[in-house]
Amino acid sequence: MWKKRKTEEKEESLLKELCGDDAKLYDVLGSSLYMDPITAMRTHGISEKDLEILIKEADKSIKDKNYEEAMWKYRLAMDKAIFEATQNPGERGRYIKAIQDLATKTVHATKKAKEKREKEGLTDSAASLDIRIEDYKFMSERVEDIINVASHFYNERLQMLGEQERREVRIEKMREMGREERIEAEEEETRIDEREKTEREARRKARKGNNLDKTR
Repeated sequence: MWKKRKTEEKEESLLKELCGDDAKLYDVLGSSLYMDPITAMRTHGISEKDLEILIKEADKSIKDKNYEEAMWKYRLAMDKAIFEATQNPGERGRYIKAIQDLATKTVHATKKAKEKREKEGLTDSAASLDIRIEDYKFMSERVEDIINVASHFYNERLQMLGEQERREVRIEKMREMGREERIEAEEEETRIDEREKTEREARRKARKGNNLDKTR
């Protein structure tokens, strides 16, 4: 789900920092978290749908024995549940249960999809689903750690995306200014960039401090 190499490297670094030495957690979340969750969910058509509706749609695919579709729909619902859990900390318990249930349903759908592929003689394709099954089991077992890491990741990403959007608006306004106004605006832009950089560094140090406290 990563896009654009420079941004990708930056976000991989952030995720590695958050996961620490937990290679499996890093590997699973590297294929689960969105760099821009709002846009990604809008693109998949799930941003405006309630989680319960998405789950019902996936359940229907299972009843219709459309296991490939069910596998995909359950995964989208689980990704949405993880994001919503990070934005609604007061409902953490509800989301933990929802994610665990979705992980179990996704395992079931994936196993059914694997069986179907094997019957069709697609042995290599079927075998590739074993990794997904293990990942979903891992997500069910480590759901609290996943939410913890995702919360830091998404909050930082949303902060950075907001900064980027505001910067683009300022730059657009500068194009319409006269020379003296533009020079003054560019100086202000530099001050804003420095302030945002300082704030990002402060958040990074705070995250690092929290991680150290957990290991003591």
